[in-house]
Amino acid sequence: MAKRLGKRKVDSECRVFNQKWTSDYFFVQCKEVAVCLICQETVSVFKKYNLRRHYETRHRENYASLQGQMRADKVLKLKSVLSAQQNTFVRQTQLNQSSVRASFQVAKLIATNGRPFSDGEFVKKCMNAVAEEVCPDKKDVLNAVSLSASTVTRRIEEMGDNVYAQLQEKVKEFEFFALALDESNDVQDTAQLLIFLRGVNSNFEVSEELAALQSLKGTTTGEDIFGKVCQTMGELGLDWSKLASITTDGAPSMVGASRGLIGRMNKEMEERGLTPLLQVHCLIHQQALCCKVLKWESVMKVVVSCINFIRANGLKHRQFQAFLAELESAHGDVLYHTEVRWLSRGRVLRRFYELLPEINTFLLTKGKTVPELIDAEWKWDLAFLTDVTEMLNGLNLQLQGKGKLICDMICDMYSHIKAFEVKIALLVGQVQKQDFTHLPVTKSLSAEKPVAPFPAEKSVEALEKLKAEFDVRFRELHVHAKEIRLFQNPFAANIDKAPPSYQFELAELQNCDILKDTFKPNGLIEFYASLPNETYPNIKRQAMKMSTLFGSTT
Repeated sequence: MAKRLGKRKVDSECRVFNQKWTSDYFFVQCKEVAVCLICQETVSVFKKYNLRRHYETRHRENYASLQGQMRADKVLKLKSVLSAQQNTFVRQTQLNQSSVRASFQVAKLIATNGRPFSDGEFVKKCMNAVAEEVCPDKKDVLNAVSLSASTVTRRIEEMGDNVYAQLQEKVKEFEFFALALDESNDVQDTAQLLIFLRGVNSNFEVSEELAALQSLKGTTTGEDIFGKVCQTMGELGLDWSKLASITTDGAPSMVGASRGLIGRMNKEMEERGLTPLLQVHCLIHQQALCCKVLKWESVMKVVVSCINFIRANGLKHRQFQAFLAELESAHGDVLYHTEVRWLSRGRVLRRFYELLPEINTFLLTKGKTVPELIDAEWKWDLAFLTDVTEMLNGLNLQLQGKGKLICDMICDMYSHIKAFEVKIALLVGQVQKQDFTHLPVTKSLSAEKPVAPFPAEKSVEALEKLKAEFDVRFRELHVHAKEIRLFQNPFAANIDKAPPSYQFELAELQNCDILKDTFKPNGLIEFYASLPNETYPNIKRQAMKMSTLFGSTT
């Protein structure tokens, strides 16, 4: 009995479109189908019988008379019509895609600049106004860009969801990560907890993102903050065993050893059988706290009182500005002092000192006498406080900087703080000798030969208090000094004093001339990434941990 053949499949026949069918039956190939040039209907199978039947039943009566060149011209004309229709669809699709991309770009700008989402409608009006004057023919194109408040909101939410999804994928590759937390109140007195995340993968690629912005509706205890941290870590799928350190702003609810966040985090690590966390108190915040030992209320009270007298009343303020303009003063106004702004005091004192004669004269014309403004000893205090505060401002600016990695932040911060402590010690000796080389404002006042002598004992006492405060505040930084130096320059590390797990690897490293040549202190991440994992596993793991640390929450 003959074997029964299976059902024939058209796909297996590998039919090819014959170009002769275009002139015979007015069909052309478009992707995987044959399209009739006359009615644009499609035939899915490249088969002569199917195309001929369509032509003879639908179009033969009208087109059979066209022969030779006339038929060829008609085919070309119909081809151009079909091509134009297809290009229109493509252009419309491209236009729609461009409009959506433009809408996302504008929504991104609105979000990054903190503008209200309803501003999208105003932006569209501006675009149309420009189009009417510059390119009227493009107005319809710009009108196709949707920028309503609801659209902008949806675009921003979609971008946020996409970024969060990327972060969830990225954290799976982290070898180590660190957290930085800062809690403050918004304009409606709702506590907002910002949780920043910095992680590093096996290729030493460092990623830093805002992991979460959590609202604390009720209390803000260490337990509340710990709950939000656990929630964030769970949502992102972060592994507790890879958590290297945590940086906080130093609030009691953060750093409490038992009921604070750090205490709860260490307890959780202990329950999981992990080593305690490396805790870092925001270095910039600590520097600002050090400045508070230089209160000198006798100076600040007078300065703030005079400034408030001038600026509290609109008429007096305008008269003072006009008075400075008349005298062609270098400055046009005094500055308000804001306690919460760390750099405010230095700028206020400097401006007040430079305008001291003008301020005193103006106050006298308003019937207000301030004896301190002409008191020689008080002027010494003002000049000295201005100099020291400006030094502290300079240190604060050195410690700041977005995107600094641990190699830039902790190492540089440690260097800046150590250098500042040396400067303070140097100033103590110089001030005792009334050497004002590094105190420009005090030096300029000294050149005027004031009646009262310089209060050296009071100034030295202030400097010693400042130095002692730095020693206490940055004690934890000095504890980790060896680790910082090891990471900063492994070739300069003392092998005998290094942890045992690093000693043999340091011996290999410090005697490798090739690695010495490639080492650059300003490219630590690239250097550690290039080390062979088989030879330097412990050093590389330590470098990964160090590269994730936050030196500041600012």
